Amino acid sequence: MSAPTTTSTPAPSAGGRGPVWFTPQDCRLEDFRALVEVTTDLEQYPCAEALEQGVLVYGPGLAERAGTQEGRREVQAELARALSAGPGIVVFRGALAPDVVDRATAVFEAMIADQRAAGVQGGDHFAKPGANDRVWGAADKLAVRAPEVFAEYYASDVLALVCEAWLGRGYQVTSQVNVVNPGGQAQTAHRDYHLGFMSQDQALAYPAHVHALSPLLTLQGAVAHCDMPVETGPTLYLPHSHKHPAGYVAFHQPEFRAYFDDHHVQLPLAKGDAAFFNPALFHGAGTNRTADVRRTANLLQVSSAFGRAMESVDRTAMSEALFPVLARRWAEGDDERALRNVVAASAEGYSFPTDLDADQPVGGTAPQTQAELVVQALDEGWDAQRLTDALRAQESRRRPHVRTSSTA
Repeated sequence: MSAPTTTSTPAPSAGGRGPVWFTPQDCRLEDFRALVEVTTDLEQYPCAEALEQGVLVYGPGLAERAGTQEGRREVQAELARALSAGPGIVVFRGALAPDVVDRATAVFEAMIADQRAAGVQGGDHFAKPGANDRVWGAADKLAVRAPEVFAEYYASDVLALVCEAWLGRGYQVTSQVNVVNPGGQAQTAHRDYHLGFMSQDQALAYPAHVHALSPLLTLQGAVAHCDMPVETGPTLYLPHSHKHPAGYVAFHQPEFRAYFDDHHVQLPLAKGDAAFFNPALFHGAGTNRTADVRRTANLLQVSSAFGRAMESVDRTAMSEALFPVLARRWAEGDDERALRNVVAASAEGYSFPTDLDADQPVGGTAPQTQAELVVQALDEGWDAQRLTDALRAQESRRRPHVRTSSTA
C-alpha cells in the first residue's frame, strides 16, 4: 500500500459540514481505504527507533531523551501526534523489566487460581465467555494484595510518559489481566471504550461530535507478561483506522471487518514490551495457535480526569495499602518521579465530583485531590495512621451530604 502520508485527523463537525448524526450509510469502505492505505514517514518521528509494519517503535533511548522537562515535552508531543495524526499506535520495547513483570504475573496467576477455586468464569467483551482467563479490576487488586509489586510495576516512567502525552495530568489507571489460553480464538475487530463497547444502535444515539470526542478521553495499552511471537496471537491492529469519523458504526459492518481481516498487522512482543493505541483504532486479540503458551497481557485502560473510568476502583484502599511502601522508599531517597508515578496510578487525581459545602476549594479553585494528599503525607513524613485518618475524612467530605430544611 502506498499513498501520501496523512498529516491530520478528519473530524466531523456539528456546525454544518459533515453529518450531525451518523447512519450506517456514512460508512463507505472507499473512504476508509483512503485513510488507512497510507505510508507513515519515520522521519517525522525522530524519537522513534523503527517503523515495523506501519507501527512506530520506541526503544530504551527514549528515557534519556525525556530526561529533561524540555525533552519530556518534545517526546510527549511526538507521541500525541503519533496517536492522533499518525498510525494511532506506538510500541515501547522494554517498558518494564522482565523480573518486575514476572512478580506481577505470579500475583495475577494466584488471583486466577482463586477465581477458579471459587467457580468464577471470566467474561470477555469481544470473545466467547470462559475461553480466556480474566482478572477484572486488576489494578486495585494488585495494589491491595501486593503493594510492593504494584509500586515496582507502576513506577515505570514509560507508562506515565505516554499517559500524560495523551490525557494530561490527573489520569485514572484501570487494568484487566487477559490470559488467552492455547487454542483461544481471535476477537472480532472493534474499537474500544466508550462508544466501542456499545451496540450499533446505541452508538447511533450519540451525535457525531461525541464520536470525535470519545477517543480523546481514554488511552488503551497492554503490557506483555510473556514473550508473544506471532503464533501466540498478539493483538491485531489496523494503523490509521482511528481516523474514520464514523468508525464506531463502521466496525459493526461486515465489509469493514472483512477488510480488517485481510489488512491488519501483528507485531510480536517480548516480555515487558508495551503497546499503546488510540481507542478508536480497529484492533482485536489474535488466535493463540500454540499448544502450551498461555498468552498473558495486562490490559491498561487509562481515562482522562475529565471523563469516567469503566471500572469503579477503591482508590482509598489502594492508597492505604501502598503508603508504607511509598513512605519507606521516599525516606530512602528513591527517585521522586517514579514514586509520584505510583501515586498517579493508584490515587484519585481529580477533585470532582465532590460536595463543595463540606470540601471547599480553600487556597485554590478546586479542593485537594487524593493524590495531592498522599504526596503531602510523603513529603511531610506522616505515619500510616495519620494518612488513613486524612483519607477517610477526605472521602467523607466528598460524599454528598443530603440536607433538609424545615418549612414553617
